[in-house]
Amino acid sequence: MEIEKIEKSIGYYFKNKALLKTAFTHTSYAYENKVESNEKLEYLGDAILEFVTSKYLYENYSNLSEGEMTKVRAAVVCEDSLYNIAQKYNFSDFLYLGKSEKASTNKRKAILADSVEAVIATIYLDTGLEMAEKFILSNLKYAIEVASKNVGMKDYKTVLQEKLQIHGEVHIKYNVISEKGPDHNKTFTVEVALEGKRLATGSGTSKKAAEMEAAKHALERDEYK
Repeated sequence: MEIEKIEKSIGYYFKNKALLKTAFTHTSYAYENKVESNEKLEYLGDAILEFVTSKYLYENYSNLSEGEMTKVRAAVVCEDSLYNIAQKYNFSDFLYLGKSEKASTNKRKAILADSVEAVIATIYLDTGLEMAEKFILSNLKYAIEVASKNVGMKDYKTVLQEKLQIHGEVHIKYNVISEKGPDHNKTFTVEVALEGKRLATGSGTSKKAAEMEAAKHALERDEYK
């Protein structure tokens, strides 16, 4: 196992190198070789990951409700997200797998996602929460930002649609009414219309963001509160 290669890749150098090896030891290998697997580290890493993400959302996204923060956390603390991190650092090159597992690729995605949680726990046990938090946020901060925008967009537009369609199906449409600025820094203005009648407008740096803002402004009208 090229520990130095892992350390250089993730930007963290371990005091306890043996613990890092355990982080990459799948249960299939552990069973065949009578060594400790990374299951307990996964358990701890999962808890740390959820705590750090929750704390970051609480401190930086006060505009989101408790339900919205829960949705954002679920979107970023998931198998696909962790698998992408594992791919980024080529964790598949360092896994210790048993013979049966090497012959199968069915669970490889889950195994790689679990290895990220185990590495998080290893960093925490090696030097404490600060460095584990740094690793987590350096890999998930952008995903959190994207998810926070998406959950807001979905909620405002969905709530508006539900309120407008409470008595039956109606035609709701979002129209771009202007675009300003250079391609790399555009501002879009969008109107939301009900049966062809404008309800509200909104602006944003993307069409989706502008649609969200338009839906929000429509909801702020007295008749929709």
